Amino acid sequence: MGLISKEEVSKTRRYSSSLWRGVKTIFVLFTMLLSFILFSAPIFLAVADAILPSAILSSSSSLPRLSPATVSSHLSNYDFRYSLIDIPLISIIRSAIILCVYGLCDGPKLSRGPYLTITMFCSISSLIYVSCKAAFVFGEPMIGGGSFRTEEVALFVCSSVLAIGHIVVAYRTSCRERKKLLVFKIDIESVSACKNVFPRYQKILLQERLK
Repeated sequence: MGLISKEEVSKTRRYSSSLWRGVKTIFVLFTMLLSFILFSAPIFLAVADAILPSAILSSSSSLPRLSPATVSSHLSNYDFRYSLIDIPLISIIRSAIILCVYGLCDGPKLSRGPYLTITMFCSISSLIYVSCKAAFVFGEPMIGGGSFRTEEVALFVCSSVLAIGHIVVAYRTSCRERKKLLVFKIDIESVSACKNVFPRYQKILLQERLK
């Protein structure tokens, strides 16, 4: 009986140990995935900005579906007060510009350079345009006395939220790169200080190298 109980205790310990290792592995993988998503947030947000408004516009039967033929026809008959084709087009152009600038910028330019400036300019200007258009679209009564469709409201809300999201992500990316540059600057200053404190040691090393 004592032998059986020891075997059961050993199996229980092995099971709990393997279960705990599995939990830790899942936690590490989740942390790595979350870090990857946060690090690549500008890319994911730009892709979502290019896809979501177009998907919302195409999900309704009463709204025009995005295709080369429909885009050209709706642009030729464009009316600022009623046409909604410009909302996903603005999102696509905005995300393309921000994604190109993000890809061309390195660490210093991401911290204080053109990435944050261009992102804020594109997002704020598109947000002003969408807000003015929403005032015209929702300010006038519907033809036939109907109510506004959920897809129309979701289209404006989605475009506005994504514009604000671009600003938030660009600001956080700028802060992260600024911290990296600050740490790098501190490391360089510490190395320079050590060289100034131990000049004789540097001379000895130079002499040994010359030998």
